[in-house]
Amino acid sequence: MSGPSTHRPPRDLDDLYTSPPPWDIGRPQPAFAALAEAGAIDGRVLDVGCGTGEHTLMAAALGLDATGIDLAAGALEAAREKARRRSLTARFLRHDLRRLPELGETFDTVLDSLVFHALTDADRVAYLAGLRTVLRPAGRAFLLCYGDRRPGEREVPHGLGRDQIRASFTNGWRLDSLQPAVCDSTSPLHPDGIAAWLVALTRVSDEG
Repeated sequence: MSGPSTHRPPRDLDDLYTSPPPWDIGRPQPAFAALAEAGAIDGRVLDVGCGTGEHTLMAAALGLDATGIDLAAGALEAAREKARRRSLTARFLRHDLRRLPELGETFDTVLDSLVFHALTDADRVAYLAGLRTVLRPAGRAFLLCYGDRRPGEREVPHGLGRDQIRASFTNGWRLDSLQPAVCDSTSPLHPDGIAAWLVALTRVSDEG
């Protein structure tokens, strides 16, 4: 995941991976792993802000056509190396999530692990417009984002409230579910994980 700095110059994105960032836990986030186990992830899969590729490779291990995009070149190379070591077929592209239509492709499922909450307002508008372009009608999007701080929990940057999330998905989306979740982290500041939201969406027509 490279969400917290999607709007920074690419070299800054690479700086994030000089050492593993706290969200790079070496396995899929539990909320997304549960979706995979439940069969909710299918078809052609796009992993937005894929980082070192754990969720892309999770989809590939299910036998799905999986593509991960990110701007951090070092993270993408690490993802490709993981795919080689695990004998998995997945595609990793250096691409700006604010310019999704330029991919020229459509997908059945989009995964967003800890990207959406970290975008600026302007970048979020561009991202969501592009997301509707690349997600087929009736396609599903799943977002994991930092949420409101739980009592006694250390504050994390960019946390979103339920109403903020709901307001982001009006025309063109059906909000299927908005559930509390926990984001695992390697940071000693969050040994029990970080309060998060798991958002499930379906792409519908503007009138739907």
